Amino acid sequence: MIPEQPPLDRTDPEGAIARAAKSYSNWGRWGEDDRLGTLNFLDEAKRREGAALVRRGVSFSLAQSFDMNGPQKGWRRRTNPVHTMLDTGTDAALANQGFPHGMGGADDVIAMPLQCSTQWDGLGHIFDHGKAWNGRPAEKVVTSEGDFVTGIEHMAPYVAGRGVLLDVGLVIGVDGELPDAFAVTEEHLTATAEAHGVSVGRGDIVVVRTGQLARARREGWNDYAGGPAPGLSFTAAGWLHRTEIAAIATDTWGFEVRPNEFDHAFQPLHQVAIPNMGLLIGEMWDPDALAAHCAADGVYEFWLTAAPLPVTGAVGSPVNPVAVK
Repeated sequence: MIPEQPPLDRTDPEGAIARAAKSYSNWGRWGEDDRLGTLNFLDEAKRREGAALVRRGVSFSLAQSFDMNGPQKGWRRRTNPVHTMLDTGTDAALANQGFPHGMGGADDVIAMPLQCSTQWDGLGHIFDHGKAWNGRPAEKVVTSEGDFVTGIEHMAPYVAGRGVLLDVGLVIGVDGELPDAFAVTEEHLTATAEAHGVSVGRGDIVVVRTGQLARARREGWNDYAGGPAPGLSFTAAGWLHRTEIAAIATDTWGFEVRPNEFDHAFQPLHQVAIPNMGLLIGEMWDPDALAAHCAADGVYEFWLTAAPLPVTGAVGSPVNPVAVK
């Protein structure tokens, strides 16, 4: 039975955030030195369960492309990836690389913000009233040198297990898509899981498809990176906490519904979920090919590996999630 949610007071984001932060806090749950948050739910038994879901061996990348054709417009100094060749076939053909016996090669470099395409938000990414995950003072966690307390490198070995796709765009939307500003509630998530015949619980990595990415590909990026979008309702915080999922990712830029559900607010669900709940959040994932396959065979659970790059002290990381059925 879905617990009744009190109506949101659109004029009081501060109060709503404070109440949710208190109700859904995981501070101290895994000890004062914890660096993993809800990834603690993804244990060895859960990984074995996830690995057993590989039956056909078919695999899907859930990553967008990392190139200059991405959605970024410079907000918060985020740009699309810049890929530059250091050595090319021309250099090899001209024999100016200094290698013996006709050997040649190519090398390249990429420059990009760590959260400009398919990515994870690390635990040091968002603070609540100056507090980072587990109640630590934000200024002692993330400095100009990086996050050397909960840097995302600590998560690199652990993000692999049972994945579950909730294609809310298919079940609740029209023609597989939710409109911008559509708030995905606990009721929508539960109805979608029931329609798919799949359960969601402790240690799962949940992928929510809204269909916004498909629309952006069809109509152009427009304000995909930062503008109006379907996404999780602030009222879904209780579901995120109660299900004890390890992580959740969406096909949108900001994970939660935009505009947010208060008259004046910015990403209030992030403020509850990351520093208070310790939840690993993914954004700008591309589940469309996987969703089509799941719709065809009716199987919405799979093995999912989505390790962040172990960039020391980083508060976010690019990722190439791979789902295997």
